[in-house]
Amino acid sequence: MEQIKHECGVVMIRLLKPLDYYRKKYGAYTYGLGKLYLMMEKQHNRGQEAAGVGCVKLGVEPGQEYINRERALGTGAIQEIFDKINHEVDTALRVGNAESKAIPYIGELYMGHLRYSTTGRSGMSYVHPFLRRNNWRSRNLMLCGNFNMTNVDEIFGHVVSEGQHPRIYSDTFMILEQLGHALDKEHDRLYSQYKDTAANGTELALKIEDNLDISNILRGNANLWDGGFVICGMTGSGDMFALRDSNGIRPAFYYHDDEIVVVASERPVIQTVMNVEADKVSELTPGSALIVNKNGRLHIDDILGEGKNQRCSFERIYFSRGSDKDIYKERKALGRNVAGSVMEAINRDLDNTVISFIPNTAEVAFYGMLEGLGEYLVAEKAEQIKAISGSDPEYAEKLNRIVSRHLRFEKIAIKDIKLRTFIAEGTARDDLAAHVYDVTYGVVKPTDNLVVIDDSIVRGTTLKQSILSMLGRLNPKKIVVVSSSPQVRYPDCYGIDMSRMSEFIAFRAAIALLKERGMQHVIDGVYNECLRQLKLPVNEMVNAVKGIYAPFSDKDISRKMAQMLKPENLRADVEIVYQSLDGLHKAIPSCPGDWYFSGNYPTPGGNRIVNRAFVNYYEGNPDRR
Repeated sequence: MEQIKHECGVVMIRLLKPLDYYRKKYGAYTYGLGKLYLMMEKQHNRGQEAAGVGCVKLGVEPGQEYINRERALGTGAIQEIFDKINHEVDTALRVGNAESKAIPYIGELYMGHLRYSTTGRSGMSYVHPFLRRNNWRSRNLMLCGNFNMTNVDEIFGHVVSEGQHPRIYSDTFMILEQLGHALDKEHDRLYSQYKDTAANGTELALKIEDNLDISNILRGNANLWDGGFVICGMTGSGDMFALRDSNGIRPAFYYHDDEIVVVASERPVIQTVMNVEADKVSELTPGSALIVNKNGRLHIDDILGEGKNQRCSFERIYFSRGSDKDIYKERKALGRNVAGSVMEAINRDLDNTVISFIPNTAEVAFYGMLEGLGEYLVAEKAEQIKAISGSDPEYAEKLNRIVSRHLRFEKIAIKDIKLRTFIAEGTARDDLAAHVYDVTYGVVKPTDNLVVIDDSIVRGTTLKQSILSMLGRLNPKKIVVVSSSPQVRYPDCYGIDMSRMSEFIAFRAAIALLKERGMQHVIDGVYNECLRQLKLPVNEMVNAVKGIYAPFSDKDISRKMAQMLKPENLRADVEIVYQSLDGLHKAIPSCPGDWYFSGNYPTPGGNRIVNRAFVNYYEGNPDRR
């Protein structure tokens, strides 16, 4: 219903054979490039603001380019990038440069990135991969990632304390400079170690390249990072790495055989593109780095240590592809778990209820909800059959009526993808937004309840401006909107675009309830406590914003939301049903990260972010943090 942006999608590829091997076996030098394109397209949902591609060639003679990079902005960035790359490759082949080393973007190492901004910063300067250039191959560093750091100030201070003077203030640029400086120091260490034994400068450079210790570079710097991250990097000399945060907040998977190593943000992407079974794709252990050295040796090193499991549950609810076998089951379980609450909302009247979903990401949860409601229906039928006697002259007719009962489910909402809300403001935009969805007429009666499930209700804007008005055209008795995820109450600071307190309908409802009940002192008290918390060392801070919700039950807040979001001209009653936290964790036991629902942040920086966000709200500061 509401598009939630998130950072980001990553792809890394390392070809383990000589390039001629792929030309002979697969008919072209573009084998790796083709895999990169497919894996980026399969993750297009993860970032539609920009994209970038990087390539490193091995064994190139001095004077020839060995690092290529292409970036583009907009939803069509992937196609734009690969159109340019294909043109360069075709041009090189037409002029007779059949030697692979002379063809741009034909190399052994590839990197791809899909970007959504969660910091409000946009433009080509912020598009990954970032590149740090140097005349020594081993000092070149290309970096991309799926991450958001909560302590950019501390990282910036560390970089400055090392004597550097950063040009851009962003977490990606800080990490590039931090790791780049560490790479320089590692290079200098090896230079001192081998300078007296190397026969000449060329041999010295090769010794340095062959002995770079990527694990030490990461281990000595990543412990400063507070956030959720998968950081991917390549050196100009051919080392490649992907490092995951110790809590596993952001996802990373990999596959390798004797021809290739691939890393991606989602398992089914690797399964599909590499045509392998799920058990052949491994999850990168939280806190560990996948490292492939210049010579193609792969190893997994523990860099940060594996912490408490805080894998992001929103990845499973919404972001990742539902074709993953586990995610499909989990989304069905989310739908099944809300069936009991739906039964309460419709007063157990299944015969006069039409069930549907908001396209398209809630479809799997819808199937699960149907299964759950179907179980209630079967139980009701069993009780009704027990209640009739075989000697009843109307037994056959009554039995037929009972067994003929069925769930009424329809495709009610149809998204008109041709419409775009291009009008910037005013009632004209609201009117256009109200027509983004079409409805199926003739299947809902005035005596019916209409139940629709969505995967999340975060801001409530689309619900008020479009969905409820659209459903109201069908004239149901009652509209029940179901969220397969719990109430989003707190900002995310690890890569999802949910940052301002005032954006959340749950927060606005709680504030409205406090004001209605003469409890302004609670709001003031939370503000003062947030100020006090922000003066403490970050490791001692707690989430003071929980106090806003403490006086109310989940149902109190849901009822207020329904009241706030119901359009004035809607005659039907409206009820909003949310997944419970317990239901969430039962459905998705492997990914318990729930800070946006519970306020329990997995890193100290999260508590600082949420307290700062409430202070900004209270003071009317529009800053994102």
